Amino acid sequence: MSDRQFLDWPFFDDAHRTLANDLDAWCGEHLHVDHHADTDATCVSLVRQLGAAGWLKYCVPASHGGALQTLDSRALCVLRETLARHDGLADFAFAMQGLGSGAITLAGSDALKARYLPRVASGEAIAAFALSEPEAGSDVAAMQCSAVADGGDYVINGEKTWISNGGIADFYCVFVRTGEAPGARGITAFVVDADTPGLSIAERIDVSAPHPLARLRFDNCRIPAAQRLGEAGQGFKVAMMTLDVFRASVAAAALGFARRALDEGLARARSRQMFGHTLADFQITQAALGDMATAVDAAALLTYRAAWQRDVQGQRTTREAAMAKMFATESAQQVIDRALQMFGGAGVVSGAIVERLYREIRSLRIYEGATEVQKLIIARELLKDA
Repeated sequence: MSDRQFLDWPFFDDAHRTLANDLDAWCGEHLHVDHHADTDATCVSLVRQLGAAGWLKYCVPASHGGALQTLDSRALCVLRETLARHDGLADFAFAMQGLGSGAITLAGSDALKARYLPRVASGEAIAAFALSEPEAGSDVAAMQCSAVADGGDYVINGEKTWISNGGIADFYCVFVRTGEAPGARGITAFVVDADTPGLSIAERIDVSAPHPLARLRFDNCRIPAAQRLGEAGQGFKVAMMTLDVFRASVAAAALGFARRALDEGLARARSRQMFGHTLADFQITQAALGDMATAVDAAALLTYRAAWQRDVQGQRTTREAAMAKMFATESAQQVIDRALQMFGGAGVVSGAIVERLYREIRSLRIYEGATEVQKLIIARELLKDA
């Protein structure tokens, strides 16, 4: 059982503590799969389970089937940390429902919210966020996928790649160039249903920690103008608003992975016999555990500070969320690596818990803004304030 003392910190209220404990108990009862042979089917099943249990209601506002009046960053972080500690794919399934529908929550018309958000909350519809392109990842303003207005419709052409839930999603929030202005100011967001003619899955992508991932192709894909999210040319702003809400939750997922690794490392150190002692008797092991525990707490403080500032103080937390995301993901990689080292050869056996964590953490240092990009964001915000 992971250390739960962090729930006593003043960042949380009793509702968050109850949420963490209830979800932890639910995970212990329902999440027992360490190997996901059919990743697509498992993800679909997890979305349905999370929806039926009510956890996905935290991804949308109460006005459209959600649990709370507005998106609560601390609740999202508590949920993701807990799920990640139990099962990385369950965390992924939850996170993508929030990220994939977040742009609708923030910028959708009343009709779009009514059409999509209740089905996201129930787990009936699977959401996806389509921003990256083959030549536009960290540099979002370099995107080439375009949409041209044609009467009461828009016609989309181009590609998106690295799209999580690609191939299983029921709809995609897609960001495309509409040309109102150069660079980031000429991007617009749309909701595109998966069965829209002209949208196809060009490629399924396999990665080290399997989850549904694909390259999308748009070939004269025609959608009604009513599917637009916000105003034309405001898509970059919508994307950044969405990422600002959910970036701290990426840090929370990394924190969940790190806590699980620390738990596994502690158990291994106390039980593994070596030279007539346990591994925990050696000072070098104790020093490693001290570093690991400190890294976990530091990451938690940064993560929940960012969430608290957004929820309670109503502050824009671009810098704080970037700090949390950068530190939590980088330190989790180190914590997991040290835990795996304590297992020796057993740590790299396919399917072992620490081996799975080692694969799962790596992508978190890249998606929703790589570590190097987070450093630039932090520096940019510092310079702006100065």
